[in-house]
Amino acid sequence: MTKTKHEVIAGGRPTYVLGLQEVDRTQAEVVGGKGANLGELSRLAGIRVPAGFCVTTEAFRRIMAEAPSSGGLLDRLSSLAAEDRDGLRALSGELRRIIEATALPEDLQAALTRVLSRLGADDAYAVRSSATAEDLPGASFAGQQDTYLNVRGTQAILSHVRRCWASLYTERAVAYRIEHGFDHRKVHMAVVVQKMVFPQAAGILFTADPVTSNRKVTSIEAVFGLGEALVAGLARADHYRVRDGRVIESAIATKALATCALAQGGTEERAIEPERQRGQVLTDAQILQLERLGRQIEAHFGHPQDIEWCLVEDEFHVVQSRPITTLYPVPEASDRGNHVYVSVGHQQMMTDPMKPLGLSLFRLTSGGHMHAAGGRLFVDPTKQLASPASRDALLDGLGRSDPLIKDALVTILERGDFIQPLPAEPTASRPGPGTRGMAGLDAQVEDDPAIVAELIERSQAALAELKRDIVTKSGTALFDFILEDIQRLRESVFDPRNMGVVVAGMNASAWINEKMLAWLGEKNVADTLSQSVPNNITSEMGLELLHVADVIRPYPQVVAYLQRVNHDGFLDALVELDGGQEARDAIFAYLDKYGMRCPGEIDITRARWSEKPAALVPLILANIKNFEPHAGARKFEQGRQEASQRAQALLDRLRRLPDGEQKAGEARRMIDRLRNFIGYREYPKYSIVNRYFVYKQALLREAERLVQAGVIHDAEDIYYLTFDELREVVRTHRLDDQLVRTRKVEHERDKKLTPPRVITSDGEIVTGAYKRADLPAGAIVGLPVSSGVVEGRARVVLDMAEADLEPGDILVTAFTDPSWTPLFVSIKGLVTEVGGLMTHGAVIAREYGLPAVVGVEHATRRIRDGQRIRLHGTDGYVEILT
Repeated sequence: MTKTKHEVIAGGRPTYVLGLQEVDRTQAEVVGGKGANLGELSRLAGIRVPAGFCVTTEAFRRIMAEAPSSGGLLDRLSSLAAEDRDGLRALSGELRRIIEATALPEDLQAALTRVLSRLGADDAYAVRSSATAEDLPGASFAGQQDTYLNVRGTQAILSHVRRCWASLYTERAVAYRIEHGFDHRKVHMAVVVQKMVFPQAAGILFTADPVTSNRKVTSIEAVFGLGEALVAGLARADHYRVRDGRVIESAIATKALATCALAQGGTEERAIEPERQRGQVLTDAQILQLERLGRQIEAHFGHPQDIEWCLVEDEFHVVQSRPITTLYPVPEASDRGNHVYVSVGHQQMMTDPMKPLGLSLFRLTSGGHMHAAGGRLFVDPTKQLASPASRDALLDGLGRSDPLIKDALVTILERGDFIQPLPAEPTASRPGPGTRGMAGLDAQVEDDPAIVAELIERSQAALAELKRDIVTKSGTALFDFILEDIQRLRESVFDPRNMGVVVAGMNASAWINEKMLAWLGEKNVADTLSQSVPNNITSEMGLELLHVADVIRPYPQVVAYLQRVNHDGFLDALVELDGGQEARDAIFAYLDKYGMRCPGEIDITRARWSEKPAALVPLILANIKNFEPHAGARKFEQGRQEASQRAQALLDRLRRLPDGEQKAGEARRMIDRLRNFIGYREYPKYSIVNRYFVYKQALLREAERLVQAGVIHDAEDIYYLTFDELREVVRTHRLDDQLVRTRKVEHERDKKLTPPRVITSDGEIVTGAYKRADLPAGAIVGLPVSSGVVEGRARVVLDMAEADLEPGDILVTAFTDPSWTPLFVSIKGLVTEVGGLMTHGAVIAREYGLPAVVGVEHATRRIRDGQRIRLHGTDGYVEILT
């Protein structure tokens, strides 16, 4: 067994007991998270911590080694999944019974008895669990293990120590560890034993507002008596909020019960006298004193804290402090002023965290200054919001993309205390981010569809040149080459003709919707007119996978083989089957055109379809099952005819209006512009992702050289380095392994965070709302992006690889990027939590004629898989029918 720090200090003898004053925050492996934090706090001037000691993890290991059958049970427990509740309940219960029944060895019992005698064996104590995986920055494990108050007598204390050890294996604690990726066998239990204090009041202090995440607002909850009832959720509490040394809110609760200590040990609930029930638990002076105490503790630990406190004879005692693990990190600003940050991921339809290499490459490609936080990127529009010259244009652009972002920003502006407005500028208004340089771009584009073909040909030629030249580069020269190519890519994407085509299609769509509503009273007309437009590389991707299914469908051996595929090397064995060569050729042709795509494709580190072709197999099999031959061509032609018929009907109605011929002529021109150019909206992204895959393959070749040289352990370790860091590693052949390990832990932590649309430099998450009226009762509101009303079964899908869709289903998911398009051919409608009018899911939904509502807050939680729902794509809401 590996010796602990304190075992070595004791000359090799196990250390079973340590006083709190002997402990600091570096010793969580010895005394658990709670014990380490309390030991650290007991050393701070001005912080009162009840006297006590820790029963170390050495004692727990000793008990587990001597407890009969515990090792085998623990092995069995480690093999279970969190979903196996019956198995978890049975095994964890058996483990607890064994631990509680195991007698304490004489030397351990003697060590505990000695320290209790010194502190006062007849006094009352609190006996509290302190696990090694507890009160950590990434996972608090709050409430997972047990605490016992007012325990009296040596034998009772020893018994409750055993119960604390056993509480490591409560069903809730075991399930929590599984869900957060902790190995049961590597988590150990210490116990904190402290002198009991009998407070007149107790409660919890958060040094960041748990509702808004504002780091400058302290939130305090307070009850009379012990705080156990509050922690357990049994008692109502006063709620105070403090900012900058001022109480900004006092919500006084009616407090009917208090938890009180019994003379013989234990606690009970007692009724509070009627005259005290509406009394304020803490005075304003005490609230401010407590707030200062919390800020001192927060400053010491360097992270917002969740603190449990007691008020004893007008002095505050701290009985626990743990990091608040649910806060989204604040993007770092270059100055101390107030800043507002807007999520890039919500614009890109990819809110998952990105690894460092992916973040840095996306930043280089996108240009502009972005701030990373929680593995996501944010932009800072504070200056544009402060300026009257740019504010309206910025809000208008963001409002079309995501109304919830706009409403959050308007909320901040209307407060008038966070963003200081700049004086009005005498010069003409300037466009803000997202619109700068766009004005008038569509005017540079002639209504000639040949422009699109020319742009696509130019992009393909540049890609071929890149593939040819990059193979000649290695070492730091490769990084220089990639940077040069990224610059060429940016110049191509933001070229006025390229952007002009994109903007022309978007403006035509907006013009048609506006004019048809004004002239004919028709809403969202452009949705139908956008069906089956030419040159939409993303919608073609879904239809062409239907063609792959057509090739494979006639060959039963191939179909049967694909149904058994569970690895990515399946393509090589296909040629041995009847029809296998044809199937292999069809899949390879598809991968040659679309193999660089994947979910979350803006992150270069994500596995591409060419790297993980098995990801396509369920989609191909679903197409074989759900569609007849040539379905792709029929779907495209059906959409084209519906768009044509809709256009003709609109023009006929317009001609009957006053000035009808003129209006019809203008509409005809805009319809042609829409259909000629809107499909190209998807191509720049396709071009970027193509280049990303070329860069990735080249960087992985460098990674293999680093593996061979012993610099890194695995080629994919490079994903946890930024582009510049990787270049330096290639140059020097030196890398600290700890950096990669730390980044991997951070990425896993980031995956558990929910990124906000808008967050301020105070850490406050400001949520927007839809300002809508006249909706049916119970309607779930969102942004309408593709017209139509449909009913169907909701299929809630969080991972594209787990999608099991049938024709007529309505897909409900967090977000869709282009890689989800092959699923769109099978569904009847789309609901997403993220998105806007011109994000990829909306564009493809319109082209496929799928009613869609996006930006539906918490859709995947509010709508259950299998429910029947009605989706109103024209008006932007969802009704749950069953």
